[in-house]
Amino acid sequence: MKKVLTFGVFDLFHFGHLRLLKRAAKLGDYFIVAVQNDEYVLKYKPPGALGAFYSTQERCEMIRALRCVDEVITYNIVADDIRNIDFDIWVKPPDAVHSGIIAATRWCEENDREVVMLPRTEGISSTYIKRLICDFEKDERKQNDYTGEGSPILD
Repeated sequence: MKKVLTFGVFDLFHFGHLRLLKRAAKLGDYFIVAVQNDEYVLKYKPPGALGAFYSTQERCEMIRALRCVDEVITYNIVADDIRNIDFDIWVKPPDAVHSGIIAATRWCEENDREVVMLPRTEGISSTYIKRLICDFEKDERKQNDYTGEGSPILD
């Protein structure tokens, strides 16, 4: 049985995540999704960046509900935690190039684990959604400052 593994925050789950997970699941017989713990999401985000929108538990629940997923686990640091997971194929996006991903890739190569890069879905990302929300909130604040009214969405 070929076990496939992928890691992610999945902070604002969207159709790009769904498409990636469906494609990854097709690479093997058993699909494991590792969801990053809240404290590490906040620890490694740049200053001023929004953290995860949903808690670790909520994000795991959403991922667990997908038919293509066989197992959901949590992780802290990819480079450390990948060593303790039983898998054959690790799926990662091509633009994940931070030091933890590089170290995890090296470990996979040294330990006969296959690494597959799947492209992201064009036109959607959690970062893009967060920017839209922030821009919407800024526009709402500007409009409220002008009209003196509160926002029914933000209140």
